[in-house]
Amino acid sequence: MSAANLSHVTRGVALMILAIFLFTAMDATAKGLIDRYPAPQVIWVRFAGQLLLVLLLLRHHLGPVLRTRFPVLHFWRSAAQFGATTFFFLSLGHIGLAEATAVADTNPVLITLGAALFLGERLGPRRIAGVVVALAGALIVIRPGAGVFSWAAILPLLCAVSYAASALLTRKIGAQESVWASMVYAALFGTVVAGTALPFVWEPVAGEDLWKFGLIACLGTGAQLCIIRSFSITEAGIVAPFAYLGIVFATVWGAVLYDQWPDRWTVIGALVIVAAGLYVWHRETRLASQSSTHGT
Repeated sequence: MSAANLSHVTRGVALMILAIFLFTAMDATAKGLIDRYPAPQVIWVRFAGQLLLVLLLLRHHLGPVLRTRFPVLHFWRSAAQFGATTFFFLSLGHIGLAEATAVADTNPVLITLGAALFLGERLGPRRIAGVVVALAGALIVIRPGAGVFSWAAILPLLCAVSYAASALLTRKIGAQESVWASMVYAALFGTVVAGTALPFVWEPVAGEDLWKFGLIACLGTGAQLCIIRSFSITEAGIVAPFAYLGIVFATVWGAVLYDQWPDRWTVIGALVIVAAGLYVWHRETRLASQSSTHGT
């Protein structure tokens, strides 16, 4: 790796961590709303809010952004992102935030393997080790057989598959198009599809909940910007293990907002996950630094 690639790794990792933090904050907010409103309504607000924000930001540059060379890839990427959000939000009405996040955070395994199979990215021992150790940490949190794997656990598993597909398609498009193109098409797809259910499920929104719906839109938009940029500038196999931090963030949100405190095994699993992510980042940046030094 060159010095430029080292910078891309560091920025890509930082953007991934920020994206996961924002996503889990959005999920925590959504969990409270889904207890009182139909899930399709909350999902629609998440995408419609993103569409509104992006259109406001791009009001003078929308034409060039909408012109794309990859209409089919954008369609499937948007569908995958919509599926990830929908499956996860639906699961929040049945299982806890930390548990749902832990199951959904099996996606780095799928991303890393998919990047090697479909994108030709290197699958070296460090990346494999990081993914396996982080997955072990997730299993410590989940503890199969302890009641987490009910039928509802299928929903975050489907979320993991959808998220992995979205990440790989984002990486496929890469830096060949503006980040904003992906933002617009994903938001438009989600708004239209979720909107078809609104006439059948809409519930009047209480005044004290308006800011929470607005917060979901802002957090989702910010998170999506960060994650698209992360996968555009950094190989998927490098940043994928850091998605496991979602379990840590979700555990904190669950404790602070819903008084769902982690037990000893959740803490141990979270520490394993953080260690795995830091290991991957340290090894990749160290190799990049050495390569840059030898190349000068």
